[in-house]
Amino acid sequence: MIVEYVRYRIPGERGEDFEAACRKAAGCLARAPQCVDYELARGAEQAGSYILRITWTSAKDHLEGFRRSELFKEFFAAIGPFVRDIEEMSHYERTAVRGAGGSVPSLYDWVGGTEALERLTERFYELVAGDDLIGPLFSGMDPDHPRYVAMWLGEVLGGSPRYTDERGGYAHMLSMHLGRAITEPMRRRWVGLLMDAADDVGLPADPEFRAAFTGYIEWGTRLALANSQPDAEPMGEAPVPRWGWGVAPPFSG
Repeated sequence: MIVEYVRYRIPGERGEDFEAACRKAAGCLARAPQCVDYELARGAEQAGSYILRITWTSAKDHLEGFRRSELFKEFFAAIGPFVRDIEEMSHYERTAVRGAGGSVPSLYDWVGGTEALERLTERFYELVAGDDLIGPLFSGMDPDHPRYVAMWLGEVLGGSPRYTDERGGYAHMLSMHLGRAITEPMRRRWVGLLMDAADDVGLPADPEFRAAFTGYIEWGTRLALANSQPDAEPMGEAPVPRWGWGVAPPFSG
């Protein structure tokens, strides 16, 4: 991906017209397959200063794809009257220096950390042991398996990378599913029992947390199902996923 920054200096009397033009032009960006996201920011200390940030799938996609499309003609018709007010228009490459700040708690902190996740997995595998469909998959299970799964979930939800450091990360988790031939009914039962366990042990029930948590569980179990098939050729190396809040951050009234 590539990030484009367009800096404008708009006289005060034209500010409302400029923002209205950007709202109209944004409709084109929302429909452009080359556009990842966009944002217009207004200067708080410098009157009339604006920055339009657009993330493109690549510089080539922007310059040779969007710029040559019908959408660009519509985009330019809206924003064109303000071209002379541009002070900078440049592409910037993203670096590895990025992350979330401390104002929003991680899912790991919100759920209650390691202790809460270990309560969850202990209860979950109690339910699994009595289940006719997926119980046999875990016969002969290592007594520490619930703790290891809690460790995995902790890393995924934003805790320390203990599963990577102590258990081998993604590659080790993948090895636990290879050749298991998990079926869709098994996957659904796994998800259902985990959600029952979450209720049993009192995990946070707010919609924002449960939506994010369920999103990861759905994604992770569907990936596990695919990787467990006899003809699967999964990616052998990858980082442990790091799951966030998505579109609904935690609510505090």
